[in-house]
Amino acid sequence: MVLLGTFVNAILIIIGSIIGRFLKNIPENMKQTVMNAIGIAVVVLGIQMGLKSNNFVLVIICLVFGAVIGEWIDLDKWLNRLGNYIEQKFGSKKSQGGSIAQGFVTGTLIFVIGAMGVLGALNSGLQNDHELLISKGIIDGFTSIILSATLGIGVILSAIPVAVYQGAIALFATQITKLIPAAALDLFIQEMTATGGIMIIAIGMNLLGLTKIRVANLLPSLVVVAIGVTIIYNF
Repeated sequence: MVLLGTFVNAILIIIGSIIGRFLKNIPENMKQTVMNAIGIAVVVLGIQMGLKSNNFVLVIICLVFGAVIGEWIDLDKWLNRLGNYIEQKFGSKKSQGGSIAQGFVTGTLIFVIGAMGVLGALNSGLQNDHELLISKGIIDGFTSIILSATLGIGVILSAIPVAVYQGAIALFATQITKLIPAAALDLFIQEMTATGGIMIIAIGMNLLGLTKIRVANLLPSLVVVAIGVTIIYNF
């Protein structure tokens, strides 16, 4: 079932949001410890993915060119501008409806924006491998508990855009197998997994507070991987 990971991710956000409404005033130390544990687990997952490459020079080249393109476009800046725009429209309201909007906006920005959802959806569509999206779902579930406890039940609505965009990517990825030869696709999956693993490590380090890497600006690396694999396969 190609959408299994997407459904699990959305359901865990819903469950976490409901739990969070019954857990007011979570101690700050507990929040920090939980996020640190999640961050360490994400780093380990990224290392496992990163070691799957048989051509690590290609991974390095793709990350470098992807970072240059990402910084040139500055995806991180545009995503932050979108977040600020939405917050100005909805998040600053003090009414009950405003509270719901703020929870929805904040949850959506956290759960939707990031490399993990894109990579996980691609893995689901290309390999029927849902481990990454389920891992993201666990992280999002714990995060939604904390967000819902502080911002309100509106966080639960963020499960909708998560399901839509990840599901769309997964379904689109299933069509790739009809257009690309099996050998080229296997090579692409291998190198994409390794390149994505480096991004996952960066996400984990950010969660641990060790770095402030603009991971969104590394996303073009996945496109560069596709181009690099095409060149290698044909020549």
